[in-house]
Amino acid sequence: MLNKKFIQKLKKDYEKQEGERRQIIALSNDVLHASKRVIFSLHRFEIQPAGESLKNIEKTFLALKKKFGLERLNVEGSYKAGVEEYVEAKMFYLFMTGAKIDAIKGLDLSLEGYLGGICDLTGELVRLATNLAADGKIVEAKKIKSTIVAVLAELVGFDLTGYLRTKYDQAKTNLRKIEQINYELSLRK
Repeated sequence: MLNKKFIQKLKKDYEKQEGERRQIIALSNDVLHASKRVIFSLHRFEIQPAGESLKNIEKTFLALKKKFGLERLNVEGSYKAGVEEYVEAKMFYLFMTGAKIDAIKGLDLSLEGYLGGICDLTGELVRLATNLAADGKIVEAKKIKSTIVAVLAELVGFDLTGYLRTKYDQAKTNLRKIEQINYELSLRK
């Protein structure tokens, strides 16, 4: 009644998949935590170490792609979370270095990773503006609003749903926060 060879093959395939999954989760968690450290470094204006860390993260992505392939990687939630956090860190790095927020060359990253990371970037920009304002750097703090406005002006053209809609709504909240910061700064004059 039961083909034991078939069941044994299923078991072997399952064990292989689970082994891959554990490896992907471990490396993706490394990427996620390293990306968070990059963001914290950038808030301390430690630009060069942040750039080096980003290069190391990119090497990890390339190694993951080579070992597992994008199709396999993109079904793992931990990998997707790592991509999104990396995109946020990389976009923040680009902002902090005066570069254009643009596609990341050399990596195949998902649309969702880009959109989620860009939405999350707005939160880091609000945090940066808040810290700059607290340090008395009013002009620099006020300039950040234009970047957040530009991001939201582009994102409004998307009909985001589900998880990405939540990210977009958070970005809109960040716009309201930066508007409030700018308003309060204008009252100080």
